[in-house]
Amino acid sequence: MNKIKPSIQNNSISESDSISTDKNLKKQSDTGASFSELEAPEDESSEKRTSPAFHEFKISKDEPSGVRLDKYLSDKLPDLTRSRLQRLIKDGAVLVNGSSAKVSTKLSAGDRIFLTMPEPEEFSAKPENIPLDILYEDDDLLIVNKPKGMVVHPASGHYTGTLVNAVLYHCQGSLSGINGVLRPGIVHRIDRNTTGSLIICKNDKAHQCIADQLKVHSITRKYRAIVHGRLTEDGVVHTTIGRHPLNRKEMAVNVPNGKDAVTHYHVLETFDKFTYIECQLETGRTHQIRVHMKSIGHPILGDDVYGPAKCPFPGLEGQTLHAMTIGFLHPTTGNYMEFEAPLPDYFEQLLKKLRGLP
Repeated sequence: MNKIKPSIQNNSISESDSISTDKNLKKQSDTGASFSELEAPEDESSEKRTSPAFHEFKISKDEPSGVRLDKYLSDKLPDLTRSRLQRLIKDGAVLVNGSSAKVSTKLSAGDRIFLTMPEPEEFSAKPENIPLDILYEDDDLLIVNKPKGMVVHPASGHYTGTLVNAVLYHCQGSLSGINGVLRPGIVHRIDRNTTGSLIICKNDKAHQCIADQLKVHSITRKYRAIVHGRLTEDGVVHTTIGRHPLNRKEMAVNVPNGKDAVTHYHVLETFDKFTYIECQLETGRTHQIRVHMKSIGHPILGDDVYGPAKCPFPGLEGQTLHAMTIGFLHPTTGNYMEFEAPLPDYFEQLLKKLRGLP
């Protein structure tokens, strides 16, 4: 591993995310978890939950009056996005004092709110004939080079065209089932606009072996990225990472209930306003590299969530981040194997522009 120089300690909140076993085979909510997994708020008074899909709140006299209904529910149920709650209100799933209400309804002391979550729909991924860039394959696993724009597994808004749909067709159903019908074979993942190497497990033995290695952080995961600004030396970012307290679709450093996250970065090439780096993960938190590089003032070029609002390269879709190298112990032979996914064309062309080459 690259020699690391300064160590940067923030208290903030990965890119590759180890997926725990999930036996819930139903369609997931906007939070990525089934509603039954959501935690009840801890404040004293106001909530009574009679079933996993039903919430009841009563506004106490100590709570401020005039708060909008959607804002109140968003504060009480932080694992549901505000847009999701607004849809539920408009669909009639929320009652105030026994009557339907508007998103903008203002609440006052004594008001009772009833929220009934709709039953989740049964869903399973279907095979689709989508070409795959396969770096390696045997009876236990498959190493694929995921293209930009492809979602790893079906989720809200993306039920077709995913990597899972493609590998189901390629493997003809021969995939591990530990993570259920929405994520067969998937033991870790990378973001939709991140490219590069990903392990697909063909059986449960392989899945458990790779998952165990992810758990103890023994898998080699090296990424290439172009970041804003000039970095002149290697370093380490060590923080915690968790859900952003205000925007539940984003991650942040040093927030309550964050998990330990460590990213090593190595400077490969420095340009006028950008730096080409290699990042090696010790941990694998959601959006880890993207969040960590933002936290030290060097967001990834093209990142439309954690980077500048205006991208200096028109037409660039999403973060310039590539999972180049992955290494692990083979689940059957026990031998160490390492694979490298070549940089995608768009990434190579960006480097040419930054180098001033035609």
